[in-house]
Amino acid sequence: MPLLLGYCALFASTGANAHYPLMTCSTQDTAVSCEAGFSDGSPATNKKVQVLDYNDQVLLQLKTDQRSQVIFQRPSGEFYIRFDAGHETPVEIDYDEL
Repeated sequence: MPLLLGYCALFASTGANAHYPLMTCSTQDTAVSCEAGFSDGSPATNKKVQVLDYNDQVLLQLKTDQRSQVIFQRPSGEFYIRFDAGHETPVEIDYDEL
């Protein structure tokens, strides 16, 4: 019985170590390059990244590649980039943080 309780405690505690999404972006001339991933070091391949204006209109709908990256032409005007991995809080980067 104590062994069973130990296993239950072990599996219950793994939920507390959840990973959260991360993203870094930079500009390269007129392009923006972003790399997404998770706090546990795992990649974020084939995950949704959106570029939105301040009215929450989607300007670009992208997916990360095999290197967990997206590269796109910088939109004119004000915008922000959102990486939503489908759980936890999405990462948002404002254009003036690039």
